[in-house]
Amino acid sequence: MSTILLVDDEPTFLRALSTILRAHGFKVEGCATGEEALRSAPGVHPDLVILDLGLPGIDGSEVVCALRAWSQMPVLVLSARASEEEKVAVLDAGADDYVTKPFAMNELLARIRAALRRAAPAGEAAVVKTDHFAVDLASKQVVLGGGEVVRLTPTQWHLVETLVRNQGKLVSQRQLLQEVWGPHHVGQSNYLRVYMAQIRGKLEPIPSRPRYFLTEPGMGYRFVA
Repeated sequence: MSTILLVDDEPTFLRALSTILRAHGFKVEGCATGEEALRSAPGVHPDLVILDLGLPGIDGSEVVCALRAWSQMPVLVLSARASEEEKVAVLDAGADDYVTKPFAMNELLARIRAALRRAAPAGEAAVVKTDHFAVDLASKQVVLGGGEVVRLTPTQWHLVETLVRNQGKLVSQRQLLQEVWGPHHVGQSNYLRVYMAQIRGKLEPIPSRPRYFLTEPGMGYRFVA
């Protein structure tokens, strides 16, 4: 189930579109302001952001720029502003697509599906298997050898996903902190120690002697299948 962060300051529209998107199988988190969206995004880890431009406080185009400072998550702008100049400006700022209100729901759903397809890494294995568990990147879950699905929090999953997508590569502490918690937490290495201990407790056969999620002292972490 893909997660969408929906940002719009009109309560009725926010509720209505959230209901429709959930009916089509998406998980939706709603925000009414740009500031709220930027606070929520690192914790929600959305697969897609749908964003209005005319927000109170921080404008939608500023939200796009702030997101692009630390993430490549797809951003679809949904706005009543229709001028070519504004469309070009927000696309240049890093938005992936632009839909003008009013819109046809079928077209919006098609654009959402297209944005999610483009965001999926090409040629990547959908399932990464080890001797003790399998990480299913498509369904966003980890399954033990006996078929039991491991319950991971969104933050735990995002750490696992980031390391598995970089299988065999050293991922620096700074990169992980920025990817998972956002640019304002790049100095909080204690976050990583706590969450990596939790992940090892759930996935490693011997948590105190990790086999899959390895620490590179002073540098970062590495996943080895």
